[in-house]
Amino acid sequence: MTATYTFDVFSSLDGYGAAGGDWTGYWGKQGPELLGHRLGLYDAEQRMVFGAHTYRAFASMLAESTADSEVRDPWVTRMRNLPATVVSSTLKEPLDWLDATVERGDAVDVIARLKEESEVPLRSHGSLSMNRALLAAGLVDRVQVTLFPVITGRTGLDPIFRGAADFDLELIENRTLDGHIQELVYRPTLH
Repeated sequence: MTATYTFDVFSSLDGYGAAGGDWTGYWGKQGPELLGHRLGLYDAEQRMVFGAHTYRAFASMLAESTADSEVRDPWVTRMRNLPATVVSSTLKEPLDWLDATVERGDAVDVIARLKEESEVPLRSHGSLSMNRALLAAGLVDRVQVTLFPVITGRTGLDPIFRGAADFDLELIENRTLDGHIQELVYRPTLH
């Protein structure tokens, strides 16, 4: 049996994973229900998977934060305590992550092998270009989009699906958090 792989991403309504300008983290829209739900998602035993760029961004963000900053929400702390695989040809161990290993090679090959070997589900938060390649290769079982009620047309950064293949999506879960944030979980099929 192969491990389930979830591509977990935060998005603005117009499909950006982040924004510049005066937007704050979570676009300033997070509330206790979202934060509690995220903590619950990361309580389950699982292995995180990151590309080098996303790993560097998380490691830098956490290194520059204090224990009281919003960067250290309990779910982020929990995520950082989970075992992780970082797919990279440039990073070297040891990484600034409690239980992380570097896997060299093509992400498609690495994740195909991990799906066969892992006894726990795999989850990737972010890592957009890597996850677009994994989607195209048919290795993503679930796309979990947390949709924040903002449009960042002028300041949007990191278009999530730019250059991705075409997919049909089967909605398998959905919920509203804090009265205005949508979480949508899909099963993707190459169109």
